[in-house]
Amino acid sequence: MTMGSVKIEMSRRAALGALALGGGMAATGMSPLGGLRSAQAAEGAAEAGGVALPFARYQVGSFEVLTLLDGAAVFEEPQKTFAMNVPAEEFTEVTTANFLPLDKFKNFFTPTVINTGSEVILFDTGNGEAARPGRGNLVLALEAAGYSAGDVTTVVLTHMHGDHVNGLSGEGGLTFPNARYVTGAKEFDAWSAQDPEQNGGAKPFATKVKPLADKITFLEDGGSVVSGITAIAAFGHTPGHMVYMVESDGQQLLLAADTANHYVWSLGYPDWEVRFDMDKAAAAATRRKVLDMLATDRIPFIGYHMPFPAVGFVEARDSGFRYVPETYQLDL
Repeated sequence: MTMGSVKIEMSRRAALGALALGGGMAATGMSPLGGLRSAQAAEGAAEAGGVALPFARYQVGSFEVLTLLDGAAVFEEPQKTFAMNVPAEEFTEVTTANFLPLDKFKNFFTPTVINTGSEVILFDTGNGEAARPGRGNLVLALEAAGYSAGDVTTVVLTHMHGDHVNGLSGEGGLTFPNARYVTGAKEFDAWSAQDPEQNGGAKPFATKVKPLADKITFLEDGGSVVSGITAIAAFGHTPGHMVYMVESDGQQLLLAADTANHYVWSLGYPDWEVRFDMDKAAAAATRRKVLDMLATDRIPFIGYHMPFPAVGFVEARDSGFRYVPETYQLDL
């Protein structure tokens, strides 16, 4: 099944800064791997420190879907994060064949908003206002798309890593003051059992999520956020990591969160170990299951760490898969 039309937009000023963040994303709205879009000027759209704040607008049945670029960052020594169980020679061969550098990689952070017509639902909250430069721009990108933080009625947390929950609150209090909160019960319970003093990775949960416990609705596998948005267990990256199937008027889209954390090294080679996967064997099994479903049923998906605008398709290839960025298919 397919989605409807899509348009990437950014402000006049933000378009000028696009190369600084997009690594080749021109003022015309070209994504690093995607097709050419018309960049529509938006009066009052936001810009942070000269960094572009683009967003992409899609239609899935009667639902409006926005991918919002919270930011991007460059990291070194990619095989210390991806392909940890792979010989260096194999990693070099695959990386070179895909025109990627061996010494560094870019990671994107892309929350999603779904406007159902009666609710504005945000999936994950980005790195937060205290993030390093180039990250933590979710609210500004949301405003560039014509929404305010106060418009968000529901915040869904796919899992509890800091780059997904740190945007819940800041110095001014709750970022989304009118929202209810939704997350997986298993995920919340697993992180509740962690001692943040012993495990620094649990601090974002302890400081940002746990104080909201009495405002959270907890879902199990198959639970519904609202009609047409269903939670699917995708455990492994974290103990209760969830993905979400979006369905409206016969069209589908999967919000795949962190099922695959890189479009080549993780999606293309699902058995390659990823440092951030807490249960590496379970994460690999989940990747294969989810990616096989996407490839078999030809369902488009949004991946939180895919190259912006983070929307694409999956093709089965050899013993793995290939990421196919959405270009113009969804405009037709």
